[in-house]
Amino acid sequence: MKVLDASIVIPAYNESSSIEKTLSLLSELEGIEFEVLVVVDSANDSTIEAVKKVKIKPKKCQVLTQTYGRGPANAIRYGMDNSKSDCVVVMMADGSDDARAIPDLVSLVSRGVVVACASRYMSGGQQIGGPRFKKFLSKTAGSILYLLAGVGTHDPTNSFKAYSRSFIQEVGIESRSGFEIGIELVAKAHRRRYPIAEIATIWLDRTAGETNFQLRKWFPKYFKWFRYSFGPIIK
Repeated sequence: MKVLDASIVIPAYNESSSIEKTLSLLSELEGIEFEVLVVVDSANDSTIEAVKKVKIKPKKCQVLTQTYGRGPANAIRYGMDNSKSDCVVVMMADGSDDARAIPDLVSLVSRGVVVACASRYMSGGQQIGGPRFKKFLSKTAGSILYLLAGVGTHDPTNSFKAYSRSFIQEVGIESRSGFEIGIELVAKAHRRRYPIAEIATIWLDRTAGETNFQLRKWFPKYFKWFRYSFGPIIK
């Protein structure tokens, strides 16, 4: 039986207070082979030294200093471009994502799904903590896209997803700043009628450090892909 493998890309910005917990949880994963790429914007990022000091972490774990320009979208793109697996998982460094969901996400991609989503808003999922208005916007957008556009996930805005590399290479990534890559790739898969699937996840708000999410700045970029999802089929 073939062992599933994945590249786990983690964009990080001064996550010295959170990265140890995240890497420790990843080291406990079973059933898949994987590499971990922690991607930072600069050589001065506090995450770099923190990763070096982590005693319990995955065997294949490295920090990359990206050269595409500042911001999480560029960090994610850089990590994807430098990853090796046919399945790429994106998760956050702050411990909010449940790493135990990764084998199931990777399994979905191995079965032919191009975007496998960890969903906070489907039955069995939950979001605990975090800004209420941000939660309201993301949950409302997800409900509209699921019910009216027929997108195959209740939670298109969540960054915690697994992707088929061949799909990414086919459609490309246009995002250059925030965390909108998640909804961009969902929208592109939906317009092409490629398979999208989801599993329930429980998201816990970070317990250390500060979020780098900039709602006012990034909202228009999310809305662009929200509208795009309602477009005609791309053949």
